[in-house]
Formats: sequence, C-alpha cells, structure tokens
Amino acid sequence: MNGSDSRHEADRLRAMLMGALDGELTPAEQAELNDLLASDPELQSEMERFARVKEVTENMKLRKAPEETWDAYWNSVYSRLERGIAWILVSIGAIVVGSYGAWFGIRDLLADADLPWFLKGSILALIVGLVMLLVSVIRHRIRVSRTDPYKDIKR
Repeated sequence: MNGSDSRHEADRLRAMLMGALDGELTPAEQAELNDLLASDPELQSEMERFARVKEVTENMKLRKAPEETWDAYWNSVYSRLERGIAWILVSIGAIVVGSYGAWFGIRDLLADADLPWFLKGSILALIVGLVMLLVSVIRHRIRVSRTDPYKDIKR
C-alpha cells in the first residue's frame, strides 16, 4: 500500500470512529469497526480518546457573560448601526445635491434639440457617476484618516 492509500484508510477509520461515537454506522460498518478495534490496540486507544473528547464537549457549558459586557455589546451595535445609517443618508444627500447642481450646470447643453437622447442620458449618467465616486472617495478618505497607522510618519 502506498502513502496515499494508507492516508485514505486512516481517514476512513477516523470517519468510522466518529460515526460510531455518533451512532451513525450501519450494522455492517459497526461489525467491521469492532473487528478492527479488537485487533488493533492503537485504534482502540484512539477510540477511547475520541470518546473522552465527546464526553467533555457534551458536558461543557459556557459561562454567562456579565451584564456589563452585554450592555457594552449592545451600545456598540447601536452605535455602529446609527453611524452606518447616518453615512448612507449623508452619501445619498450629497449625491442628490451634487447631481442636481451639476445638472443645472449643464442643462443648457442638454436642452439642445440637436443633441441625441442617448448622449443626453450618457451625460447624465456621467454626472451622477462622478458625484457618486467623489462622495465615495471623500467618505473613504475620512474613514481611513481616522485609522491610518502611518498618518504621523513623515518621509
């Protein structure tokens, strides 16, 4: 048997051990495992280790966190949620106001009857896209400037 086959067999045996602990083996698989356990003391000790681990994890109970921890957690969640909603509203407002202002800046160009409709739509899309990009970049720069570890380093 080469290394790959032996590793595959070891993985199969481990899966059978886990299946036996969880009661998921068929009667034929359980009989095969019992024969292997009877003939291999190393496999039997591994089965015992897995059984102890399962027993410990089943009897484990998580400690309850103190009330102060929960209060801090919920305050943090509310703060992040409020800030997230605020940034969304500020971004939408800046996009609308910026697009509106840019629209009035070029409306004479768009009022030209000789200009095709797809060009007018493209110009509008360009304006809205540029305003959105500008708001996004400004927002990103503000966010990064607060957490940038290199902001005080001078070249």
